[in-house]
Parts: sequence; C-alpha cells; structure tokens
Amino acid sequence: MPAVRVDGIEVAYDRVGQGPPLVLAHGAIADARQFRPQAEDLADEFTVVAWDEPGAGRSSDVPPAFTLADYARCLAAVVEDVDLGPAHVLGTSWGGTVVLELYRHHAEVVRTLLLVDTYAGWKGSLPAAEVRSRAEGAERMLAVPAEAFAPTMPGLFAGKPPPEAVRLLSVMSADTRPQSMRTELTVMVEADQRDLLPRIAVPTLLLWGELDTRSPVASVAHQFLEAIPRATLVVLPGIGHLSNIEAPEPFNRTVREFCRAHS
Repeated sequence: MPAVRVDGIEVAYDRVGQGPPLVLAHGAIADARQFRPQAEDLADEFTVVAWDEPGAGRSSDVPPAFTLADYARCLAAVVEDVDLGPAHVLGTSWGGTVVLELYRHHAEVVRTLLLVDTYAGWKGSLPAAEVRSRAEGAERMLAVPAEAFAPTMPGLFAGKPPPEAVRLLSVMSADTRPQSMRTELTVMVEADQRDLLPRIAVPTLLLWGELDTRSPVASVAHQFLEAIPRATLVVLPGIGHLSNIEAPEPFNRTVREFCRAHS
C-alpha cells in the first residue's frame, strides 16, 4: 500500500495501471473503495490513483481544526508522490470541493479537472436553508451513541441502487469515523469557492447525473458551466448523485475520452 506522510498524517492510496496519472478523490462516508469500478476499467490506459483522504480508510485521523486547505495539501502530496507529473484530478461530491481547493493552492500538479456531482462548497452552491437543513441532519446523526452510529445520506441514487452498490456503501459507512465526518461537515458548511471558478485555466469536465437531487444539474452544474472558462458539461441520463457507482460504464467511457483528449 503506497502512502505519504504530511505533517505527521499518513495518507494512504491505491495505485494501479500505467499511463498518464488519473487521481480520484472520493466523497464523504467513503474511501478509495468507492472507485473500484474505475480502477478496474481505466488502468489499461491510465495510472489510476485513489486516495483514502485523511480521516478515512487506511489514512490517519484528522485533528478537529483541519481545514480545506489541509485536505488539499495532502492531496497534492499524493500527486507528487506518484511522481508522474501533473495529473488528471477527479473529485466526486465532497471530493470535488477538495479538488477545487487543490487547484487553488497547487495548480501546478493539475493537468485537468473532472468535477463530478459536486459543489463549490455548500455555502457556495446551495441555498442557505438547504445548508442549514443538511447541517442539522448531520448533527442528529453524529449525536447518537457510538454503538448506534450508522451514517447515511439520502438521495444518492436515482432509483433502486444495484445490490453490489448497497454492499459497498454499507462497508464504507461502517468504517466512517464520527470525528472525521464532523470535520468534513464543519468545512463543507462554510466553504464558498465561487471566487475560484472564473480563474480555472485548465480543461474541466463537469460530469453529472441527470437526476442528482443533492447537487442538481439545473442549479449547481450550470453554476460551474457558466463560471469556468474551459468547462464542458456531460449529463448521464436517469442517474443520481453517486454516478460513478450507479452507471460505471458511461461514467468510465466519458472520463476516458476526456482524459485521452487532454493527455
């Protein structure tokens, strides 16, 4: 298992395949296992790197004061540790917010951006009432006794999820650490990256599920499309928020074609 140490925090990641680097940043209540469908399919053409963000999977815990810039610094260290030059960097949901912050502070390690069903921070992409509702729901989830902690998020899929997706999410959810989730929540509620979007100068793929209710196409995806100069939007028909798991074949094909065109 490759790993890199950043300010005393060990950051683990998976690495498979050969070719231009494609670095994958998972969402909340997840880890590198979220990207198994991508690692298995894309490793024939790319060096696929999926991290366990600090506080998730095999990586070290995060201190309570960990910031969005700290997550970005750790992700930059992973790209540098892979040592293949600037990478195609993909982030889903919360991971997309981390990837945007990576570009803000470490643009030199980014060849292209692939933003998937994500946000410019909750504050930057959602109405204030929706942000409050999500924060309150997460606080209720975190308030239960440790033995009853079972994090969930509504609206991840457009329809009934595939059985293998349910199993994968259950396993990752069971491994979620409450303090890590609280840190993510604190960061996400206050994050507002709207100022960054017009300054993105690399090719950017916006990949969205048509029926994503957590990060709606009509509001959030089009916010990105209007603000990022070199952005392209691809919408996967009939798919929800967790598009890389719900529709791996069209998802992988779109990612492959975009990265191939910009390698």
